[in-house]
Amino acid sequence: MYEVAKLKGYRITDDGTELKILIPNVDLKESIQSKQMRKCGVWLEDGRHISSEQRKKIYATIADISQYLGYLPEECKEWMKYLHIANTGCDYFSFRDCSMDTAREFINTILEFALVNGVQLQDFGVNRTDDIGKYLWYCLKYKKCAVCGKQGEVHHVDTIGMGNDRTKVDDSNHRKICLCRLHHTLAHQKGMIKFEESYKVYGIVFKEE
Repeated sequence: MYEVAKLKGYRITDDGTELKILIPNVDLKESIQSKQMRKCGVWLEDGRHISSEQRKKIYATIADISQYLGYLPEECKEWMKYLHIANTGCDYFSFRDCSMDTAREFINTILEFALVNGVQLQDFGVNRTDDIGKYLWYCLKYKKCAVCGKQGEVHHVDTIGMGNDRTKVDDSNHRKICLCRLHHTLAHQKGMIKFEESYKVYGIVFKEE
């Protein structure tokens, strides 16, 4: 279930932030009670409209996807929109006046699609993303290189340590990054600090959603 709500107020408590929201003209009492709903997702829009840089990233990535699939860019644009709507439950939107948050999430959707389907981008994915942390997370999830998008392997930025058995050490709080064989080798040769500076990527703590 997806509904658009208005933020009416908030209060900071010892446990976090309490929100007071209004969903106009919708009665959810029966649904909440019958299904015993206790959790909900919250996405806060800041009101800013899509930027020209976001549009540039979107159209460049859609062009790469359309070339890979062999369909017209306009067709791919609509398919990707409906894929995003199906994934998020959001309403139909236009790149003319959607919010920056919607544009950011849409870029996440099409970059995830590119990684899953092996679409080779004409530019590094880190230059296309509007949410670098999410992109690095996708790369680890799908085992794709964070630099070039090719098939990759996990590189531990926080090393496990000499003599430790990787299969037995809990590395859930270690920073990691997914890199292809070439970029994995370069990371070792350059050292991680210089590698991060060169390619604008970094290790993250990876936990499944």
